[in-house]
Amino acid sequence: MIRVAVRSVAKKYKIYPHRWGRLLEWATGNRYTAHTPDWALRDISFEVGDGECVGVIGMNGAGKSTLLKILTGTTQPTEGSVVVTGQVAALLELGLGMHPEFTGRQNAVLACQLMGLEQTVIDECLPWIQSFSELGEHMDQPVRTYSTGMQVRLAFSAATVVRPDVLVVDEALAVGDAYFQHKSINRIRSFKEQGMTLLFVTHDAAALKAVCDRAILLDDGRLLRDGPADAVFDYYNAMIAQKEKDAEIEQRVDGGGRTVTRSGSREAEIVAVELCDVAGNVRRAFRVGETATIRYRIRIHRPMQIPTVGFLIRDRLGADVFGTNTYHLGIAPQQCLPGDDLAASFEVTLNLGPGHYSLSASIHRGPVHVDGNFDWWDRAAVFEVLPSGLYSFVGVAALPTRATVDVLSAARNSRAAEGVGCGGE
Repeated sequence: MIRVAVRSVAKKYKIYPHRWGRLLEWATGNRYTAHTPDWALRDISFEVGDGECVGVIGMNGAGKSTLLKILTGTTQPTEGSVVVTGQVAALLELGLGMHPEFTGRQNAVLACQLMGLEQTVIDECLPWIQSFSELGEHMDQPVRTYSTGMQVRLAFSAATVVRPDVLVVDEALAVGDAYFQHKSINRIRSFKEQGMTLLFVTHDAAALKAVCDRAILLDDGRLLRDGPADAVFDYYNAMIAQKEKDAEIEQRVDGGGRTVTRSGSREAEIVAVELCDVAGNVRRAFRVGETATIRYRIRIHRPMQIPTVGFLIRDRLGADVFGTNTYHLGIAPQQCLPGDDLAASFEVTLNLGPGHYSLSASIHRGPVHVDGNFDWWDRAAVFEVLPSGLYSFVGVAALPTRATVDVLSAARNSRAAEGVGCGGE
């Protein structure tokens, strides 16, 4: 079942140079044009199925928030059509839909009424909203006295008090504290398991990949990419670093069916990436705690100082696990000439949990790849970490751990004394 259908949607705002422009257009029956058109969205089309979770990403001004406002009916499209089936709950801009003079409880009631809930249901839901938001006595104070975090807690709790058919979440959660973000993501995950449809705007790669299976990328009001979340976010990450005019972004599907993204100006180029063991043998599987050597061969195409070489390890879901580069490790700069080949290597102890991982390789200027990206290669290599048999654990990190358990004599005597006392009664 299609829950959300967007067909050739466009949104135009009118920018007037002075306050009389709108009046002049009205008085002349729009024969006189005083405004400059500003298209926030152009020709956007996509569908979202029942139970599908879709991330909406893009740079500031790309049209993400405008799209969500159209989906929730807050604003109307200039062109095209939108059909949303079922009950919709939305968490858009911070404070949107809240009356600052109303108490948190009154605003919660209003939010529930807008979702179409009966008063008897609302009365049953209010204690849950107060409990989940953890507002306590602040629930009966005006919202104007709330911090931004408190407003987010109230808005999210009210929007998710019952499972909607479609949940639309803008970047409002980004201003909440880490504890409530974690709590909210778990709530969204539970709804996802129950078949809820989600549209989620975020700049947080980890949150996007953890919650969403699919993503759409907006750029300058147009739909640029629509596909698997990790592939679309990798392309977006490459766009951020694409400052040079001659920079390129390439995507291809590897033998495992995963999308590999590569971007950069190619002023310096990664020719080969290998993972080896301490004996120099190329490997694709390592034991927990084993040392691996990441070896690069790099070709220089223009005069420069030795560029920064880095790597990033990601887990099977695409979440960042660990990364570093030669800039942070203090490699001294040296002059390079066109045609020079560089050999770079990193020795890293794989204190990782068992599972599959990917390695992203990069060459750039300075500490981060957004400043002069020469070559960024996502999924340049994949490898597996196998159990070592030393000890059992869960998670992606194998942290050295030492445990002790002591029996305190005083506690034992105390328990014995209590036992004697109870038996003598």
